[in-house]
Amino acid sequence: MTLPGPGDWSALLFQSLFQPFVEFGFMRRALVAVVALAMGAAPLGCLLVLRRMSLVGDAMAHALLPGAAVGYLMAGLSLTAMSLGGFIAALLVALGAGAVTRRTGQREDASFAAFYLIALALGVLLISTHGSSVDLIHVLFGSVLAVDNAALVLVAAIASVTLLVLALLYRPLVVESFDAVFLRSVGGPGALSHNVLLVLTVANLVGGFQAMGTLMAVGLMMVPAIAARFWVRDLGHLALLAAVIAVVSGWVGLLLSFHAELPSGPAIVLVAGGFYAVSLLFGRHDGLLRRRATP
Repeated sequence: MTLPGPGDWSALLFQSLFQPFVEFGFMRRALVAVVALAMGAAPLGCLLVLRRMSLVGDAMAHALLPGAAVGYLMAGLSLTAMSLGGFIAALLVALGAGAVTRRTGQREDASFAAFYLIALALGVLLISTHGSSVDLIHVLFGSVLAVDNAALVLVAAIASVTLLVLALLYRPLVVESFDAVFLRSVGGPGALSHNVLLVLTVANLVGGFQAMGTLMAVGLMMVPAIAARFWVRDLGHLALLAAVIAVVSGWVGLLLSFHAELPSGPAIVLVAGGFYAVSLLFGRHDGLLRRRATP
């Protein structure tokens, strides 16, 4: 039996890691969509983690469902109609939950939970009574391997706007994440930065659900950010590491989907889950093994 030579190993490595993206256009579009989503969504996930709002992303992902359903019922699988409907529905949930929190003694997480569960039930009802189970699965889980050029442009545009806005509002967003009371006391734009963060979260989830579905998009937003938190504390490095984890998760997840014929969205999020498991065990900050080794 002849062992593969160095050239054979190089060819095998290229075929496994790069050839699917070189040979197939749908794989290239999927990779670009995941990279764009990762670059925009992962930094937002870091801010949500720092604000103890990790489940808000999940709430927003479910909240856009009734709007996307209305858009689908009115125009079919129209990117514009479903995206606009989802954005309006999720934004109404965010503003409604915020208004309830400000005007009552209810905590923000409880308000979001109530609003998003109502929105989720309404969305499922609309699709179930006027669509089919296939339509519901498409909205919830998407298919990144079926991303077309219009969806790709939408995701890239949202990611670009997100990074620009985060750069412009970086200081108030950071200060409010750590000490919102101080920012309000010095007259800083605390409410504005909070509302902008919610709008950007909604926008990225709207762009993401066209590629990966609502549930998978929020997974790519939050899991890399939570994993990165075990390694770094500085927000800039945290956002960078989360984006790197999200991009690598997308790349490896797409390869697993291609070679093993697995659903692409779940494969991507499960790879990110693998990064989380490694971080949980070996992370520099509060990793289980590091905590056990510390006297």
